[in-house]
Amino acid sequence: MRLTSTTLGKVIAGAVVGASLLTSTAAFADTLALSSWLPPRHPIVVNAIKPWAQEVSDVTEGRVKVRVLSKPLGAPPAHYDMAADGIADITYGLHSFTKDNRFERSRIGQFSFLGDDAVSGSTAFWNVYSGALDAQAEHEGVKLLGLFVHGPGVLHNNVRPVTAASDLEGLKIRVPGGYIADLMSDLGAETLFMSSGEVFEKLSRGVIDGVTFTYEALTAFKLTDDLKYTMRVPGGLYNTTWFLVMNEGAWDGISEADRTAIEAISGAAFAERVGAAWNAADEAALVAINEAGIEITDAPATLLETIKSKAAVHENTWAQAIAEDGFDGAAALKDLRAQTGVEY
Repeated sequence: MRLTSTTLGKVIAGAVVGASLLTSTAAFADTLALSSWLPPRHPIVVNAIKPWAQEVSDVTEGRVKVRVLSKPLGAPPAHYDMAADGIADITYGLHSFTKDNRFERSRIGQFSFLGDDAVSGSTAFWNVYSGALDAQAEHEGVKLLGLFVHGPGVLHNNVRPVTAASDLEGLKIRVPGGYIADLMSDLGAETLFMSSGEVFEKLSRGVIDGVTFTYEALTAFKLTDDLKYTMRVPGGLYNTTWFLVMNEGAWDGISEADRTAIEAISGAAFAERVGAAWNAADEAALVAINEAGIEITDAPATLLETIKSKAAVHENTWAQAIAEDGFDGAAALKDLRAQTGVEY
């Protein structure tokens, strides 16, 4: 068929319109991949990550969608860099898993005696770390969407009740890295770093004697048959700090209006959502822990004082380190504890 100038003009015009429609459609339905490494039925995935992903679609009227992958795109410790490098659009994980010092100020949320529930703890952590401690500056290459902590961290083992620091000597304890690894070493335990998913095999085979974990982790990772004793302290023996981040380029590709809508359901709102999910999971786990016959005891006063004295050393060292960059760690930690209601 011979194309006249008029016909050719129509073809070109049609192509331009078609390309415009394709571009418009792509912008209207950006689908972002969220790499999730916790078990698919983990309460945080079911009651926080997936509901947040759905709400992103809701508040952007379908223009931005988040697909939570059924399998992770990499190992848990790699998830921050996966988001920064664009391997995944969105990831979550523990700051301590990176095993370096790029998140030094996040350590504020890992100390002992911080809070007795995950809602107040996560909200306070978001408020203080993202505020006075400028968390975004430590999260290069990503948009920081969420910060949170779990419920009070406790110590579980299958060898003996822990009523004094001497009871920890020789025990091989799994730690998630960070502050609690240092504290447990100070108290005499032999620490081994591993991700949550590795614990079941190592514990059942006797490679480790115990774990620093939340209550919910015992049921989430099927550990109740291999543990006998749990030791707790007011406000938690420790905590872990978590991030929810999006690749910076992916974030910049979203319209300003949709970014504003996503921010409204993230930050403090996400901290409250994930904290509530963790509280509910801890409560349910305590029922299973009691049914399994695991003995839960409070640290005696003398052990509590030992923990406080060793914890204070780490808090002071951390505060001095971040003071070099102009941050008041002691004031920030005092503010965080005031927000969670812990007397210290």
